[in-house]
Amino acid sequence: MKQNIQQTVEKASQQCQQMGGRLTEKRKNILLLLLSTQTPLSAYDLVEQYKIRFSDNLPAMSVYRMLNFLQEVKLAHKLETTNQFVACSHIICEHEHEIPQFLICDQCHTVREIGVKKQIIEELSNSIETTGFSLASQQLELHGLCAGCKKQA
Repeated sequence: MKQNIQQTVEKASQQCQQMGGRLTEKRKNILLLLLSTQTPLSAYDLVEQYKIRFSDNLPAMSVYRMLNFLQEVKLAHKLETTNQFVACSHIICEHEHEIPQFLICDQCHTVREIGVKKQIIEELSNSIETTGFSLASQQLELHGLCAGCKKQA
């Protein structure tokens, strides 16, 4: 797992450089915290975990700025329904990415990122626009039970 996280961080650093940014030490640490969990984290969760893991205090506003950067370079996603963040699960992939969608378990709070074909999202967007509605985001967040929690139920 540690090697996989290290590979992911190295790829993330390269991705930042390609997009004209820099994965600073603090940004990298925030990404590490996101990569180290299966559940989404709020900015305030990250403040607390950063303090514990790195023995350093970060103001919440700084964490929000770091999260914004990580979103801009496609290393993290914000879950709008919960105002929490997850690391992108496709950082080390070499293939073209589909539109990210999220399956959120309402019991254990794990999040699984899946891709939806761009064509499907485009058709949905076109259908929505025929109603006169203007779509602000193509992100879907679907709530339910993961396979593990479904077995337990």
